[in-house]
Formats: sequence, structure tokens, C-alpha cells
Amino acid sequence: MEVQQRFFQLDDQWCVVHLPERPNGFAILILGDTNHFVSDSTSFWLQHKGRRQLLNDLREYGYTIFYSNLYGRHWGSPKAVRLVKQLIYYVLKSEILNNRIYILAEGMGALVALRLLETLPQQIRAVVMLSPCLDLQAQLAYEKENKFFYKRMVKEISVAYEIDEMNIKDAVPSLSFVQSCVPIKIWQLSGVTSYPSSFHCRKYEELARKVKGQVDVVYHLPEKRYSFSKAIHQFYQQYNDLQ
Repeated sequence: MEVQQRFFQLDDQWCVVHLPERPNGFAILILGDTNHFVSDSTSFWLQHKGRRQLLNDLREYGYTIFYSNLYGRHWGSPKAVRLVKQLIYYVLKSEILNNRIYILAEGMGALVALRLLETLPQQIRAVVMLSPCLDLQAQLAYEKENKFFYKRMVKEISVAYEIDEMNIKDAVPSLSFVQSCVPIKIWQLSGVTSYPSSFHCRKYEELARKVKGQVDVVYHLPEKRYSFSKAIHQFYQQYNDLQ
């Protein structure tokens, strides 16, 4: 299927809007993982077979889908959060859309989603997370088991947060659940993953349960990884009537 899209730049970062043939009036913001990128004419979600299928399926349901390169491996940095807010504002001004959006966050992208849930809850209808990274401090400690990956992650966080490597432990946020009325559903890959569920989604689910937050976790096998567009659509659809 030919994807209709528009590429543009915000703060020197390439962004893209994918337009459906039959718009339903709702938008999905994608917040990608560490391999995520957008250039002047393509993106990781266009090049990766499974993600492209998920993207096309969601467009078939009528969603306008948008995302940014977000400075590469941002690890939820304040700079990335600021740019995402600019992007949301820009897309809602330039397209005919309902002003409350859906979010689809994968891996590291969930760190930005958490900040948006803190600061823009009134603008978000519902959030889907795919095997999310939710606790940056816990992930950093986990990566210590492999010296190479740990050093690389420290360097990436230092660049993203614009701080000295020596100050990272004090600067990166730990996991907390911010009480809001925004429903969240997590599809978590079973087995060995980059972001172990015991450090991330399971911990988040427990925090949410303590304050009666709306978090639902579903575990799935690797072969089902990008084949639940219908389930995502059905989850989003429950909240189409929110004012």
C-alpha cells in the first residue's frame, strides 16, 4: 500500500506525518525505541517490515500518525520532551484532528510518554506501550553487567541530557506513577528482552495498582510482536468519546 506522508523539520530534526485515506479524526504519536530514526524521505517505521505493517494497519483504521527523529537516542531527555510538545502543537494546528491524541510508545520512547502523562494529561486519550523502558535508573544498573553496553549508554545519556558523565546517576529519573485519568495498556514481549519486565512494566503495574491507576499488561510471544494492530485499535476506540 502506498503510504501518503509529509516530511518536515522542527529544531533541525526530521519529522513525518502519515495521512490515512479515510481519516477518523484521531491522531497517534509514535515514540520509538533506540533504533528509531526519521530522515528527509524515510524512517525506521517505513523500513522495518513488522513496524511498517503495523503503521499501515493503523492508517487503514483511519488514524493520522506522526513522529520525530527526536535527536536519536534521547533516553527521555527534557530536550526530547520539549520537541515532542512542539510537534504535537504543530500537527494539531496543521491537520484537521481531534485535539486529544493517542500515544504509541516503544522501548525508550516510553520515557517521553511518562513525561507527557505528567505534563499534558489533558491532551492524551490513551497510551499503548510496547515492551517499554520505564525506569532509567534501573536500566542503567542492569546494563552494568555488560561493560561495553554500560559505557555506551552512559555516553548516550550524557549527550542527550547535556550533562557530564559523572553526574548521570543524580540526573536521570527513577520510576514513579503519576496519578492521572489516562488509561495505559502495555504489550510486553515474553522472555529475554532489552528491558526486563521485572524492572519496568511489572514494577509500573504494581505502582499503578497501589493508587488504582489504569494500567493493563498483556504478555505476548516474539512471533506476535507486530500483529496486534486490531487489538490496539480496539483499545483506542474505547476512548474515542472522551471530551
